[in-house]
Amino acid sequence: MSTEAALREIAARYVWWQPPEVTLARRHHFLCQVMALGTEEDVTTVRRAMGDPALLDALEHAPPGVMDPKSWNFWHLFFGRRPPPLPERPLP
Repeated sequence: MSTEAALREIAARYVWWQPPEVTLARRHHFLCQVMALGTEEDVTTVRRAMGDPALLDALEHAPPGVMDPKSWNFWHLFFGRRPPPLPERPLP
């Protein structure tokens, strides 16, 4: 399976409510979704395809509500960073 096909398949599994092309265009959301919910195999596939700089960029621009505290802390520590507070949705 090509890298592109593998990413489309992963996108379809983790963000099932929209077409994979839309998911992949929303890169930060897609990567955060995989970092929060992904299997070891899926995370490895995404890391190889997109690179650690893309995951770190997604972490720095994580949409509110996508990552849980455990994943948030894990990935910050994985990249040798101190975890800041989780992003929050602004209240009206």
